[in-house]
This record gives sequence, C-alpha cells and structure tokens, in this order.
Amino acid sequence: MKTKILIIDDEISILKSLRGVLEDEGYTVFTAETGETGLKLIEVESPQMVLLDIWMEEMDGIEVLSQIKKSFPSTTVIMMSGHGTIETAVRSTKLGAYDFIEKPLSLEKLLILIKNASATQTLTQENQALKNQVKKTQVMIGKSSAIQQIKELVQRVAPTMGSVLISGPNGTGKELVAQHIHALSPRKNQPFIEVNCAAIPEDLIESELFGHEKGAFTGATRLKKGKFDLAHGGTLFLDEIGDMSLKTQAKILRILQEQKFERVGGNETIAVDVRVVAATNKNLKDEIQAGNFREDLYYRLNVIPFVVPPLKDRKDDIPLLAEHFLEKAAIAYQHPRRAFSKDAVEFLKTHHWPGNVRELKNLIERIIILTQPDDFGKPIKTHDLYSHFESDLSQPQIKAFDQKLKAKQKIKNESKTLKDAKQMFERELILQYLRENEWNISKTAQKLQIERSYLHRKIKHYGLESEG
Repeated sequence: MKTKILIIDDEISILKSLRGVLEDEGYTVFTAETGETGLKLIEVESPQMVLLDIWMEEMDGIEVLSQIKKSFPSTTVIMMSGHGTIETAVRSTKLGAYDFIEKPLSLEKLLILIKNASATQTLTQENQALKNQVKKTQVMIGKSSAIQQIKELVQRVAPTMGSVLISGPNGTGKELVAQHIHALSPRKNQPFIEVNCAAIPEDLIESELFGHEKGAFTGATRLKKGKFDLAHGGTLFLDEIGDMSLKTQAKILRILQEQKFERVGGNETIAVDVRVVAATNKNLKDEIQAGNFREDLYYRLNVIPFVVPPLKDRKDDIPLLAEHFLEKAAIAYQHPRRAFSKDAVEFLKTHHWPGNVRELKNLIERIIILTQPDDFGKPIKTHDLYSHFESDLSQPQIKAFDQKLKAKQKIKNESKTLKDAKQMFERELILQYLRENEWNISKTAQKLQIERSYLHRKIKHYGLESEG
C-alpha cells in the first residue's frame, strides 16, 4: 500500500512542485492551500504523513498542527517554513511535530526526512501491535503452589519501580512473568520492549540497546534509536542477561543508576524513564565467581528475585497447560477441538520435560497439525502420544506406563472382592516404587512410609523377589 502524504501550503508553486516530486517517488499525494481545507482532507483521506507550512493566513501551521495532534495523534507531521527560528522549531516539536525543515527546500533532505519518518511510523505501529498482543496473552496458567506464589508476588511487585531478576531454565515462561509484571504496572499503556541478549552479536549489542548516531560506524547511514529510547516510559525486558559482555554490563549498570545514556558515536546524554526487568537461565552467582558477570550489576538487578521452576517440578500444572495449548492450537490451525483422555494426561505427567513449557506447547501443536481428518474431534489417547516423543528417551517411560495401565486393568478385571482389589493395588504400588527407586529397599520403604522389615515381608508375600 502506497504511503499517503498531504501537503498544506498557501504557495501554489510549492504544492505543484512537491506533488510532482513525491508522486515520482511512488507516494500518493493530496494538496491543500489552507489549514481548514487540510483538516477536512485528513478526515476524508487519512494520510499517514502531513507536510505543513507554518506561515499561512487565517489558520497558521502551529494551530493546524495542534488540531491534527488532537484529532489524529498517529499522523506524522513535518513542519516547513521560510522564516524558521529555533523557538518555532522547539514549539513545533513540543506539539508533536516529527521534524522541522527550512525553505527553500532541499528536495534530497526532504526525501530522506520523509523516508526516516515513515520508518519510525512503521516501528511505532509494530510496537503498538506487540503491546496489544502482550495484553491478549497475559495469562499465567497453573494451579501449583509455585505458580500461585509467582502470581501473588507479581501483584505486589508490579505497581513499584523495583528492578526484577527472573531466573529459571529455558522454556519455563520467564518472559510471560515479565509481561505480566508490565501489564499490571502503571506503565501498562507504555511500550514493553524485549531484547534477547544471547541472540544479538557482541559487536551489535550496544547499538541495539543504546542506538547510534549517523556515521558512528560503517553502515550507520542515519541516526537509530536503541531499545532504551523505544522503551521510554515503559518496561525493557533484558532476556538472557547472563550472556551480555562485561563492557555492556557496565553501561547497563550506569543507566540503572542514572537513567541516562549516550548513543554509540554520540556525546549527547539522553535521559530515559525505563523499568528494567531481566531474566537468565544461568546461575549468576556462579558467573560472578567465574568473572563473567559484574557483582554490582547483579545486586542492582536482583532487588526483587523471581524463580520460575521447571515443568517437572510443577506437574499439577500440566493438565491446565495442555488444555490451554490444545484450544489455542485448534483455533490457530482451524482444526476441530480435541481433548486428552484421562490416561493421556497421566502419561504427560510422567514425562521429564527437559524443554519445559515450550516443549509441551510444541508437542501439542505437532499433534494438532498431524491429526488425520478421521480423528478430528476424537480424544487424544496414550498411543497417540507415544510416536511424538523421541524414541530413545521415551521407550522406558512408555514401557513403565503401559505396565501401569495393564495393572490397573488387571485389578479391574480380576478383583472379585474388595480384599482382592486392595491386595492387587498394594502389590502394584510396591512394584512401582521399587522400580522407580531401582529396587533400593530403604528408599522405597521411606517413600511408602513403612518399615524396611514390613516391606521385605510384602515383597516375599507377593513374590516380587524374582523381579529384583
């Protein structure tokens, strides 16, 4: 879609010449000789950008600018004037103008300015879209005590300005905790900017965080705002901060202390209002001992620590997470809704989940994508899950779970009386714990909360000695 540009100027010659140049550059151009006409055209045509002359009769450019920003705040306005002063430029900027250019116009400078303004507008729109997406996904799924504690801590911490450090293995949802903190904070309507410190090359991380001036290095053809600039008034999420170089750590520490920074290649000190939330999958105390992380930065960040445990330590959350991801995947891929059988959910809870919540999400997406039309809407059973786990890792798990299912079915089929059922259940439970503890009698007795001597008698009574 072509960018629409409205030119408001009372000099007809300028309107004609600018229109011709901009149309040759591929823009859709509208013109107006007065401020009143221009405001009406904005209502009808909704241009993304306005080139606005300051000195016009009846309604001058400053008044038009004020009206535009009041009624159409997302419209980018570039001011033009043949009698420009610093005071006028400052006033225009304070009212929301993107920039100020003097007449006679340099067409080369104007085209560069329009291009830069368009790029900035695109970034702003993308940022808003991300903010809206964040608001839609601010759901922390789980009923385990660990998740409940995190939710309670978020409620207490979000309204404050305290720095937050979130630790936990990859895939546990550290970024979701950060999003949740932002969404419940007074900054919720301001930007939430995420930076993956591990994904940015070392020679680019400073430019990414702090921005750079034009000519700061080869390829720096224009000024670029960094993530701290973009996060002004909001929250900056520094993911995997343990992978950041010591040099960059020193600059982050300075910003946290002073709320000021300098762009790469620049001398101007820029003040920002940013809340930093950091996350890491590393033990930063070990990194400090190894000389890889600054101790002063650690204590500056670790005002309020969050620890997100691995999924294997909060298996009570698996049924709720599985249901949540099933619903999302079915909607995303336009498949009929499916559900897990009770045994399938129990099987999911036996898995170690080295990839944590992300692994569970990916597994469910894979199941939905690969569902055959004949199985649409049918329950997902244990045998449907087996093929989706890595065979080398899952075979012992699958075998043990199958044995457990067979034992349950055996109890159901063979139990004639309540006494039979109790004995059958007792035998299978003892066998299960013996296998889990690799036939260590002391550990098994402790797990079952019985004496070792009593366990020995039960093993002999049920003939389990041969299986050991």
